[in-house]
Amino acid sequence: MNWRLASRLSVLTMAVLVIVVVTIAQTNKGLFSGASTAGLQGSDLGRTMAPNFTLTDQNGTQVSLAQFKGKPVILTFLYTHCPDQCPLTAERLHTALVALGGDAAKVGVIAVSTDPKGDTMAAAQKFTLQHGMQDYWHYLTGTQDTLSPVWASYNIYAQGQQQSVDHTLAIYLIDKQGRERSFYGGTNFKPDQITGDLKILLKE
Repeated sequence: MNWRLASRLSVLTMAVLVIVVVTIAQTNKGLFSGASTAGLQGSDLGRTMAPNFTLTDQNGTQVSLAQFKGKPVILTFLYTHCPDQCPLTAERLHTALVALGGDAAKVGVIAVSTDPKGDTMAAAQKFTLQHGMQDYWHYLTGTQDTLSPVWASYNIYAQGQQQSVDHTLAIYLIDKQGRERSFYGGTNFKPDQITGDLKILLKE
């Protein structure tokens, strides 16, 4: 074998190796990138199992996250006397669910209170009706002792002020297997983003 042939074979071998490495890298990316691979628009949460909890909803019914296994779940954290961001979140979720049509019944929706003192059952019922969510969600209330562990499990900061509550704005989308898949912080999300993500999770 002359040196020119050996050189060409060496270059060819290197090219094949590069292609193999790139292919493996792309495959691994597809396996582990989670939400981005699935086409979800929120931040990828890596398919971590969502911590379970049980609280009481606006109708006095005990509700646990685990009971929704087999359905995608929207999980958010609000308080009923919020003057701006919480009502906006509720309205956008309502719009997203209406856009799903009949498939909205296949989605679990949970709002966890961040205001143990102000969010009475009556206040939760009123807030639910004001935003047209009576057919869609469970607004879960409780005491400081029952709510605090749930906040901690989902990295939610909640601190009551004189007439308001300073708290983390968050929406978690959880898949049918109970895994955290997509996250939206603040109120910058659009209803169609939530609708789109839910359609993907419903098909999985």
